[in-house]
Amino acid sequence: MERRLPIIVVVRLAYSWGVSSDEEERTYTDNISPSGARIFSKRLWRRGDMIWVAPLHEEPVCANVIYCNRLPDERYCFGVKFEDGAVEWSIIQRYARP
Repeated sequence: MERRLPIIVVVRLAYSWGVSSDEEERTYTDNISPSGARIFSKRLWRRGDMIWVAPLHEEPVCANVIYCNRLPDERYCFGVKFEDGAVEWSIIQRYARP
């Protein structure tokens, strides 16, 4: 099992990359690791959805939604697994230890 970094990272979410900024959601993570993340959202994501996730000023990666839970405040938290293996975003490189 991989260690998750309990840090907040502002991310952009979209069903497909290249959508307009109106269709993109800007939100934040609860935790993150090189292979996945837990993210908060105002929309319901379904298990198996393939989405694009990107921290601000970083390249997007394709991710698979593993679960999505509704929160009491009408938001959702969901977990994703990055599809192309470990990501090398600068925030992970800064805080991850070998």
